[in-house]
Amino acid sequence: MQKAKLMLTGLTFLGLAALAGCSLPGVYKIDIQQGNVITQDMIDQLRPGMTRRQVRFIMGNPLITDTFHANRWDYLYSLQPGGGERQQERISLLFNSNDQLSGLAGDFMPGVSRDEAIRGDSGSTAVTQAPATEPGASGEAVPAQAEPEAAPAPGSLLEQLQREVDEAQPVPVPTPEPLEVEPTPEAEPAE
Repeated sequence: MQKAKLMLTGLTFLGLAALAGCSLPGVYKIDIQQGNVITQDMIDQLRPGMTRRQVRFIMGNPLITDTFHANRWDYLYSLQPGGGERQQERISLLFNSNDQLSGLAGDFMPGVSRDEAIRGDSGSTAVTQAPATEPGASGEAVPAQAEPEAAPAPGSLLEQLQREVDEAQPVPVPTPEPLEVEPTPEAEPAE
């Protein structure tokens, strides 16, 4: 009798320990948010030439300021709904040597709402055509090269950013010169 009671108690504790690691149905799991909340409205307010202070006012403090890339601010936001998959959004803001906003890269684009990006349109009904073919040198039909996307409207933020990206020049990474250690003169003994 005593052994059965001890065995039943042991099995109960073992079962409770096993259930503690499992997720029980109907148990509420909280949503986990981390990083900076980024909205399309925030991105639409950014303009090339804004100072770091103006950008900080709109976007908030960057989550990551890289020591090796002082002219880049990274904003990350992740959301994991309770029991769901983690979703992450990222945007990097680039500044020029005058500490003015010069470009951005990431999951957001200026002027494109998230709904439009999901639908794949820009609010207007666009007609897509089948790829055209051109006669090749041997007379056979060769698919024509895809035409580039329509140019952004002159003076728009997208056009300014694209122009600045096209004009960007690569900058070599400076390598520090080795320190030269000169031998220190030995102190002469006093006579």
